[in-house]
Amino acid sequence: MRDGPARYGRADGAGRGDLAARARHENTGVVEAVGSLVCTVAVGDAVMVYPPYSCGLCLACRRGFDMHCERHEFTGLTVDGGFAERLVVTERQVIPLPAGVDPVTVAPHADAGLTAYHAVRRIAHLLLPGATAVVIGVGGVGHIALQLARELGSASVVAVDTDETRRALASKLGADEVLDGRAPADAVRELTAGRGADVVLDVVGSDQTHASGLDMLARRGTYSIVGYGGTISRPSVDLVENEKIAIGSLVGSWPDLWEMLQLHAAGRIVLRTETHRLDAINEVLDRLRAGEVTGRAVIAHG
Repeated sequence: MRDGPARYGRADGAGRGDLAARARHENTGVVEAVGSLVCTVAVGDAVMVYPPYSCGLCLACRRGFDMHCERHEFTGLTVDGGFAERLVVTERQVIPLPAGVDPVTVAPHADAGLTAYHAVRRIAHLLLPGATAVVIGVGGVGHIALQLARELGSASVVAVDTDETRRALASKLGADEVLDGRAPADAVRELTAGRGADVVLDVVGSDQTHASGLDMLARRGTYSIVGYGGTISRPSVDLVENEKIAIGSLVGSWPDLWEMLQLHAAGRIVLRTETHRLDAINEVLDRLRAGEVTGRAVIAHG
């Protein structure tokens, strides 16, 4: 096997915030040591860790769907993550960072950027001139998805969020329209002269956003579910008569993450972060739980 263990020092982790374990899955760092068979990175290289472990041998891996690997593990969830002093991963999991990219500030792309890119890439062919795309939730993943919808397509982009600060961020990042999340379906239909949205990306995934996302969807529209936790309840006749499509989107592949980093390095995507030292972790987690962080919080240590 050419794949060998690599060790990473000064790991920088970014997390979603509701569980400490999840704060370990978005990792960048500097290679401190490599196994004897490692050939794609060297000591001193700045790298990002692709969080899913994939074997490379099963059918899903050979088709490029690493996140569906039959031997799937996930850094920071089922195996040790970035809170460790040394993070040991396989060579298959690492991506060398483009020149000039700061490992600390880019760490959230390992999941937030990856998830957003994979979801938008799957529906990019629908983001046509004259179409309307709605992004529900402008948080850590949503603020990236909003920009990618503009970058990878030509549709008008509408941002929806209940939080005033996040709505202001959406405006700064180029949303064509920004709506309050308390009654978005009616507002979207008003914006589109009753037609509805051609694409909805739901980055929240609550019962409420599932209902409003499907309510605002146009005939032959596509509802992409990125956030999860709620339950979808819809009469099947609505989906059949209007040919609506609902799809789920999970993390992304290694090439998705590589492409996301190229966009970031080219300055075409803004990643909203704030950086803290490891000894402030409990305070940061409290702020995340309270919804006081806009974008992503990064914990740097080493």
